[in-house]
Amino acid sequence: MDIEGLRIAVRNGKIEWMKHSFERMMERGISRDIIKNVLLKGEVIEDYPDDKPYPSALFLGRVGMQPYHAIAAYDSAGGWCFIITAYKPDLEHFEKNYKTRRRN
Repeated sequence: MDIEGLRIAVRNGKIEWMKHSFERMMERGISRDIIKNVLLKGEVIEDYPDDKPYPSALFLGRVGMQPYHAIAAYDSAGGWCFIITAYKPDLEHFEKNYKTRRRN
């Protein structure tokens, strides 16, 4: 995924909030500004280059001490970022660094 291209899209407001992501963000009390911050300043912890219709990635960012995850896809031809979902990771599913998935 072209991370810099995705960040340019976010800075330029070329973001499409998928219905699922927007609904989940509202349920979880996560604002658009938080997710923009995660995408602009966070790190990619998982890359999904074969996702369709566009490559996507899982980002980890923090606001204060609270970690957040966002999955976003990027359309390099059109220059648009698509927010797939966002959530607060938990220690049931991730290690303490919130980067590594726990194995069952």
